Amino acid sequence: MIRCLVVDDEPLALHILEDYISKMPFLQLVKATTNPIEALTIVQGGNVDLVFLDVQMPELTGIQFLKISNGKAKVILTTAYPQYALEGYELDVVDYLLKPIALDRFFKSVQKAQSIIQPVIKTVQQTEPIQMDDFSTDFIFVKTEHKIQKVYLHDILFIEGLKDYISIFTTAERIITLQGMKKMEDALPEKHFIRVHKSYIVALNKIDSIERSRIQIGDKIIPVGDTYRDDFFKMIEDKNI
Repeated sequence: MIRCLVVDDEPLALHILEDYISKMPFLQLVKATTNPIEALTIVQGGNVDLVFLDVQMPELTGIQFLKISNGKAKVILTTAYPQYALEGYELDVVDYLLKPIALDRFFKSVQKAQSIIQPVIKTVQQTEPIQMDDFSTDFIFVKTEHKIQKVYLHDILFIEGLKDYISIFTTAERIITLQGMKKMEDALPEKHFIRVHKSYIVALNKIDSIERSRIQIGDKIIPVGDTYRDDFFKMIEDKNI
């Protein structure tokens, strides 16, 4: 999780950014404050990774804040005044968001921040591959709209990509989370899960049957894409008797 701090002298601007942050599964809000001095203390304490920083504030401007903080956290500037953009970039800010900030523009900005702060993010934090004996108890955490939910790997049937979202279909429910297919694919153990289509990852032990280029899991028919066909059928071939 990327730890975030929001600094803005306008309460409405704070609330908007708080709401946007809550929608991003890889962001965690540490504090939202109208007090730049309090915010500077938090940054200097090393307690945040990313600051959403207003430029024009009465006690301390965003540019002054940047110079004092000396790069201890990455910064995305937020302001209604575009003339500060050049100076902000000279101070190595991640991005510059003009108010009113749209959610899609915010999403692009935090994706950029994520690539800088966490070049490689795995949903499952582990140093060793999952062993067969661990599979029944291993799990991942995914962020849904209002909570972070534990999902046991052995409960997953398949995963379907929906543009910027994915649906995780389990034996009990469907879970929707803001996540990319590639990150989810990297987080799952290759021994038990395989990507078979640009929009689908399947659990090998949940496959009921395969007919030509179609996989059946329960009532769901999942296509095998041309890009993934060879790898999939090679894995199936290894399990044939």
